[in-house]
Amino acid sequence: FGAIMASHCSLVTLFPIQSQLDYALDDTTTQQEKEDLIYQYLKKIDEREDLKIPDFQPGLEWLNTTEPLSLSKELAGKVVLLDFFTYCCINCMHILPDLHQLEKRHSVEDGLVIIGVHSAKFPNEKVLDNIQNAVLRYDICHPVVNDNEATLWHELEVSCWPTLLLLGPRGNLLFSLVGEGHSERLTLFADSALRYYREQLKTHSVGIKLYRDSLPPSILSFPGKVAVDQGNKKLAIADTGHHRILVVSSATGELLHVVGGPGRGRQDGILSEASFNSPQGVAIKGDAVYVADTENHLIRKVDLVQGRVSTLAGVGTQGTDKEGGAMGPQQPISSPWDVTLGSADNVLWIAMAGTHQIWALFLEDGKLPKGGDYKAGTCVRWAGSGSEENRNNAYPHKASFAQPSGLALAAEEPWSCLYVADSESSSIRTLALKDGAVKHLVGGERDPLNLFAFGDVDGKGVDAKLQHPLGVAWSAEQSRLYVADSYNHKIKVVDPKMKQCATLAGTGEAGDALGPQFTKTCFNEPGGICISGNLLYVADTNNHKIKVLNLDSNSISLVRLVCCTDSASVKPLGVTKVPMLPKSAARKDLPPVTASAGQTVILSLTMSLPEGVKLTDQAPSCWALSAEGNEWLLENQVASGSIVDLTQPLRVSAKLPAAVKESDGNPSLRLSVWLFYCLEEGKACTMKAASFSQPLQINASPGDGEVTVAFAHSF
Repeated sequence: FGAIMASHCSLVTLFPIQSQLDYALDDTTTQQEKEDLIYQYLKKIDEREDLKIPDFQPGLEWLNTTEPLSLSKELAGKVVLLDFFTYCCINCMHILPDLHQLEKRHSVEDGLVIIGVHSAKFPNEKVLDNIQNAVLRYDICHPVVNDNEATLWHELEVSCWPTLLLLGPRGNLLFSLVGEGHSERLTLFADSALRYYREQLKTHSVGIKLYRDSLPPSILSFPGKVAVDQGNKKLAIADTGHHRILVVSSATGELLHVVGGPGRGRQDGILSEASFNSPQGVAIKGDAVYVADTENHLIRKVDLVQGRVSTLAGVGTQGTDKEGGAMGPQQPISSPWDVTLGSADNVLWIAMAGTHQIWALFLEDGKLPKGGDYKAGTCVRWAGSGSEENRNNAYPHKASFAQPSGLALAAEEPWSCLYVADSESSSIRTLALKDGAVKHLVGGERDPLNLFAFGDVDGKGVDAKLQHPLGVAWSAEQSRLYVADSYNHKIKVVDPKMKQCATLAGTGEAGDALGPQFTKTCFNEPGGICISGNLLYVADTNNHKIKVLNLDSNSISLVRLVCCTDSASVKPLGVTKVPMLPKSAARKDLPPVTASAGQTVILSLTMSLPEGVKLTDQAPSCWALSAEGNEWLLENQVASGSIVDLTQPLRVSAKLPAAVKESDGNPSLRLSVWLFYCLEEGKACTMKAASFSQPLQINASPGDGEVTVAFAHSF
């Protein structure tokens, strides 16, 4: 292994060479000087043999392509930009517009191919289905590879998200850019590399096939947040993937207003012409809806009486200011993720995920706790230093957050605070309304620099563990806080007095089952939550639904939108979504078995894992049964499910049709299994798959009873 590694380079080799270029570029003024410097640099670096990077491992899962790509085959003769990202990370989201611009500027045929190398932070982000959803949510149109063991990341010694690497046509390292905010230099590097290698570039295409083109339409697309106005019985839904806001009757589900969509935009004005860009947070009071228009970096207001949308804060591009204080429309802001109204409706609190802070937008003249007076319209930072940390402090400016993504107001004593879902520290924090002190409530950990203290553990204070929670909702009647524990696919409830956190609903597996009770209900990365009386509304983001939990009857239902919109065709409810079989999957053919029409064939599979490993709770181990071209065999039968326990054999049954024609030949059943497992310490995790083909010799004269086939497999 050492020998193989030695023959490949890592970023450690590149950094000292490139840093000289970076310093020189900082000192130049004209474009020509910059281009000359880069030309000389490329001439020097192109001759080096120690900068060729290892290829993608075989057997990895790819998205947006017709086949896996290789640096030595499909990508040879191309300038390749690798984007090492993880889909939860706000900085990774911030550079996507730069990549979109670059794709518009240079096509694959021009010689530039962008590839997202997904290297997960959270266990939940290793699952292909979840990455697939993120690719759709962020409208990523280039190939993405799921490097779920972060092999290339480790081989190249990448150290942070996002990291961009530009490669020459032989897979040779040219440049790296770490973090966000380098769009000019990225364009300069890409333009220069394409110019330098002009003679060696190949014009072939690389089989890009967008996953989004194969999807049926649905009324909602990745709804990020939901808010309720108890007085008016109205729900506001951020239909994030359709770039629009829906206002719905909470009593009947009737659609009252559709604002924006289906495409992106940032148009103010009358409701029918207004547009948004991936809106997340919503707050509704009377006839006003406030919107965190996340990817436009704006705060918008929808006035339902006047029928108009206006911009209250932001300039439409990502800001870097961490203090604020200007009037809203002149104040640049960064990726606002949630909004909630203050107790007197005179201020809008903003979870500013992009700068890891909590801001205030004054709707009327007012003052910050222990702060100065502000005129109506001012937009200013309230808490958070701007560093991405889990740091609590009695002084709001000295505290730090890590991508705060959800807010809930508890105005009444003794709480008198804002609850904050601090997603990247996997914790819930409080921000005191009287003095701005920031304290820990549950999750995360005491070390302010450790943003990897996640898990799925019910418990007290820091012993409770969450995984990237995005939403919070406060019930004043019950004195309870409800949490959308997004990457654990659960809803949790917190008693703030005892600091006790417990699972309320969800199994911990991603899925879409509706009850009958809370613990049997499944969610898929729920991002938003709000409460009205005994009804808890959940934006079940990756299931494209709003689910309603009745806290009195422990029952669950859907908000069924009664509407007349253009995309009113609703997806049929599917069974468990199963991943594709990786190339590395073991494939076994079982000896044929004889059965009669009408009998039930039971496949009983005993599986064993290597010593010292256990199934991963956070990832959906599952099975699927197919009949390979003879779908009539399985008509209307459940064809997939989860695998939770390996101590018992997995028993999957298929009832054969009562009438079978002799001409039906010898069909086969195929049972495929996907297991996600970790070393007991929970350090290294992997996914293995296997597939078993069972040929059937079906006797046309009917029989009854069961035929059981028992077999075993060791992973």
